[in-house]
Amino acid sequence: MIDSCVAEASARIYVANLPWAREYCYISAMGYALGYARVSTGDQDARLQHDALTAAGCYRVFTDSASGSLQCRPEFDKLMDQLRPGDTLVVWRLDRLGRSIRHLIDQLSALQDRGIEFQSLQENIDTSSPGGRLVFHIFASLAEFERDLIRERTHAGLAAARARGRTGGRPPLLTADKLSTARKLYAQQDMTVAQIGEVLGVSRTTIYRALRRDPEAAPPLRRSSTKTV
Repeated sequence: MIDSCVAEASARIYVANLPWAREYCYISAMGYALGYARVSTGDQDARLQHDALTAAGCYRVFTDSASGSLQCRPEFDKLMDQLRPGDTLVVWRLDRLGRSIRHLIDQLSALQDRGIEFQSLQENIDTSSPGGRLVFHIFASLAEFERDLIRERTHAGLAAARARGRTGGRPPLLTADKLSTARKLYAQQDMTVAQIGEVLGVSRTTIYRALRRDPEAAPPLRRSSTKTV
């Protein structure tokens, strides 16, 4: 009697159409297509992206309401956590996934390392096809080319600035006039280094460092502590 009841209950559970079964089940032999949509603000409507992703066969769509420049995208993090090898990440347009070419390439490389395919509907890019993989490699080459150009321009700009006598970095706290005043006050030996710094609006360490670098500095540096009577 008990065995028959258990068997009947098991049969009902087996054939039941559970509401969470489609969301959490995973079949290793056939990956799922998961969609990602993003709008910049809460006032924008993501239904256009949802409709396109659903029509493309996505069984679930994750949506973020955040700017593409933000690192924190909660729904995207959930999507990345649920993706498994063989799955496909689908977006409506490339800019929904990455905020720049470099960021987009990094995202696609991470997906490729995990065995996850990528598809963009507007650009007709599908990394599961030879043509899609070719486009991905072209994008990667362009991003590398862009990074090399930025590096070369930066080095050329620094070299040109050094040729004009500009070394870059934060400007010194002590100007030439303040340094001259500090040198005179220090030579008079009426004030401590800390007091000179208070007058000039800088720290005692700045005064010490400036006097050590200055070839016309006064006699050997003394301690800034006041004399005890």
